[in-house]
Amino acid sequence: MQELSAARPGPLAGIKVLDLTTVVLGPLATQILGDLGAEVIKIEGPDGDIMRYAGPARHRGMGHVFLNLNRNKRSLVLDLKQPEAAAVLLGLVTRSDVLVHNMRPQAMARLGFAWERLEQVNPRLVYCTAQGYGRDGPFADRPAFDDIIQGGCGLVALETATGGEARFVPTLIGDKTVGLTMVYAVMAALLQRGHTGRGQLVEVPMLETMTAFVMAEHMGGLTFDPPLGPPGYARMLAPDRRPHRTADGHICILPYTDRHWRDFFRLAGRPELADDPRLADAETRSHHFAELYAIVADCVRAAPTAYWLERLKAADIPCGPVNPLAELANDEHLAAVDFFPRAEHPSEGPIRIVRPPVRFSAADCALRRPAPRLGEHSREILREAGLGEAAITDLLARRIAIEAAPE
Repeated sequence: MQELSAARPGPLAGIKVLDLTTVVLGPLATQILGDLGAEVIKIEGPDGDIMRYAGPARHRGMGHVFLNLNRNKRSLVLDLKQPEAAAVLLGLVTRSDVLVHNMRPQAMARLGFAWERLEQVNPRLVYCTAQGYGRDGPFADRPAFDDIIQGGCGLVALETATGGEARFVPTLIGDKTVGLTMVYAVMAALLQRGHTGRGQLVEVPMLETMTAFVMAEHMGGLTFDPPLGPPGYARMLAPDRRPHRTADGHICILPYTDRHWRDFFRLAGRPELADDPRLADAETRSHHFAELYAIVADCVRAAPTAYWLERLKAADIPCGPVNPLAELANDEHLAAVDFFPRAEHPSEGPIRIVRPPVRFSAADCALRRPAPRLGEHSREILREAGLGEAAITDLLARRIAIEAAPE
C-alpha cells in the first residue's frame, strides 16, 4: 500500500503554484510540479474541473481521470466570475511563485487576471499559459482541444499515410506533451528568476508545441532550402513498422545496429540475409526500411511470441510484448518496480495510482496528498490568504467560495 510520504522534501519544495487549469493538459503539468514537491493550490469553479465527472467513479466528482491527474494538490472553489473573488485571487498571487492556466488569454483578461495586471501585483510571478495557438497568430482566439491539434500538427496525416485511414492517436498525446512542455518551461523560468529576481510570462501554445514535436524527425527533405525531397522519416513511415504477427499473437521487434540485423536473420533461420548488401550499414539500411521490415514480419509468423521473446532477449536484440492495458500492472518489469501501487484515498477507499516515474537520490518525487474533493481545502486556504473567519464565512455564504460538505 502506497503511504503518504513526508520523509524528504521534493526538489521544488517551497515553490507555491496557483493552478487555474482544467481537463488534462494543465492538471498533468501541475500534478508533476506537485509530485516534485511544489505546493499546488487548485482553484476550481463552482462546478469543479470537468474531469471530475469522467467515469468510472465511486462517488460523484471523483472520477478516475481526476484522481489520476490531481494528487498533491489542494482544492479551493472560487467563483472568479464574481467581482468579490478578485481580491482573494490577487491575495494568493502575492504569495505565489507560479500561476498556471489553460484558458484563452482573452478569457483571463475579461476576468481581470491577465499577465499585465498580475505582473504589477507580484513582479516575481512566473505566469504560464497554455492555449491552442500562439497569441501573435490569426488563430489566437480560437478554442482548441487535443483532437483539433492532432489534425493541425500533422499527426492525423501520419496516421493516414501509414494506416490508410484518417484517425486520431488513441491517447491525449497533444494535451500530455504540451503539459510536459509547460513543466520544463516553468522550471526554466524559475531558474532564470533565481538570477534576475523577476518573473515573466511563459506561453506554451498547443499547435506550435505539437508541430515541433511531430516534425523533429519528420522534416525530411524540407530541412533544406530548396527541399531535397518530401517531409517524413522513412523508417517511421514503413508499412511494416508495426507489431509483427506471430503464431499466437504479436511482438515488437526493432533490430537497430549492424549486429542486431545480422543476428536476427541467423536466429530466424535466414543466414543468407545476414550478409545482404541492404544491411551493410545504417545509411544503406535507411533506404531499405520498408523491405527489411516486411522480411522481419514474414520471419516471425510461424513461431509463438514466447519463442521469439526468449531467443531475441538472449541475443540482446530489442524486443518486447504487446501488453493489453488491463495487464500492464502484471508486466514483469512494471510489477517489479511497483509502478501501479495501491493507495488508500480518504473518501474513495483503496485505489491504484500510477506513481511518478522519476526518482531522485536526494529528494522525494512522491504521493504527499491524495486528489482532493471539490472545495476540500477552501477554508484553510482562505485563512492562509489572510482572511478572517467572518470574511470567510461571508464568502462561503454568498457562494463566492465553496467548501466541501463534511464526509
